[in-house]
Amino acid sequence: MFKSQRSKSLSFIQLFKKGDLPTKLSFLIMGSANFANKQIPKGLVFLATQVGILYWLITNGFHALSMLQSLGTKKQGLVYNEKLGIEILQKGDNSMLILLFGIAAILVCVLLVIMYVINLKSARHLYELKEVGQPIPTTKEDLKSLVNERFHATLMTIPLIGVLFFTILPLLYMISIAFTNYDHNHLPPKSLFSWVGFKNFGSVLSGDLASTFLPVLIWTLVWAVLATVTNFLFGVILALLIQSKGIKYKKFWRTLFVITMAVPQFVSLLLMRNLLNDAGPINSLLMNLGWISSAIPFLTDPLMAKITVIVVNMWIGIPVTMLISTGIIQNLDREQIEAAEIDGANKFQIFRSITFPQILFVMLPSLIQQFIGNINNFNVIYLLTGGYPSNSDFYGAGSTDLLVTWLYKLTVDKMDYNLASVIGILIFILSAFFSLLMYTRTNSFKEG
Repeated sequence: MFKSQRSKSLSFIQLFKKGDLPTKLSFLIMGSANFANKQIPKGLVFLATQVGILYWLITNGFHALSMLQSLGTKKQGLVYNEKLGIEILQKGDNSMLILLFGIAAILVCVLLVIMYVINLKSARHLYELKEVGQPIPTTKEDLKSLVNERFHATLMTIPLIGVLFFTILPLLYMISIAFTNYDHNHLPPKSLFSWVGFKNFGSVLSGDLASTFLPVLIWTLVWAVLATVTNFLFGVILALLIQSKGIKYKKFWRTLFVITMAVPQFVSLLLMRNLLNDAGPINSLLMNLGWISSAIPFLTDPLMAKITVIVVNMWIGIPVTMLISTGIIQNLDREQIEAAEIDGANKFQIFRSITFPQILFVMLPSLIQQFIGNINNFNVIYLLTGGYPSNSDFYGAGSTDLLVTWLYKLTVDKMDYNLASVIGILIFILSAFFSLLMYTRTNSFKEG
């Protein structure tokens, strides 16, 4: 029935040909059909949207769109003034603002098109109601529908506008920067930057920065795999040990390990950074006991620093996995386990064939999420090592930097915003690829 009603709806061309004058005026002045049918508030919304957007486009938007191709032509600098006989500072174009307002103008145009289509659909709906002799909804009835059958649309309107300008706009702006030369040599408003196409991607993937990007990418993936696997395996083992029949005071042991979760992560990481410092308490204690002659370079040796961040991450992540695994273990089918024991299976065989597969089945989506989270795990690396020790072969990155911490340094320290934007896009592609690859291969996805 719904499809047949849609098939009978007039196209906008047919509507323009057959419609009355107010309906035809709706193609030029939004809300005309609503005004003619006494839907004043609705017509005002359409008209105010049209007038407001067109006014902004005329005063600001069209200029921003026209400048979007060049991102500015007039540089800021000192210009000799013949009247004054001195050099004065001449204001120039701001490429950053031109890009931002240009993208905003595009989004505003998209919003205008959406509202224009909604306006025409409203005009068509009014025309079709009059054609079949049905009454036109009053303003009161329209308002009632907004809190009843169209309540979902009412709730979604403001969030969608917020997403458009506070999520999509910054996202498009960040992506656009990747195709410019916006770096420390082209900082507005003093300097202009311009479009360079895919040059930055070529530089990162196969050019000068490839010698930094590829090692950092490999370490990011190694870190993500090891951080996820170690937390999962040791968390499951810890849960099994505490849940064993011979262990007393199970609640006490669980509480003891969960205490680490009660302390904010950044506090634990900064504490561990001080403890593991070359002149920190651990090295001092070992040297005073005579067990070592020189400080162990927990955070200053490239390989040792990588091992350290993985071990410290286990301290933070194992209790979480332990709690989840405990819940799964407590809800396992005891009859299945008892049947396996009667058949002569030992504890390892039961764990391998029954316990572990069921834990993995339940936790696999969470593990994938943890893996993607570890690719972007800024806190552990930055707060523990700061990406150090430094590496002279890398541009702006240290030996323990992940892609996300390298991105941060390119932005804050190097002010190479174009390269940081490229890294951000590549991180998104990497995360999306692994998410889709692993989610679509899980049993929970296939059976869902």
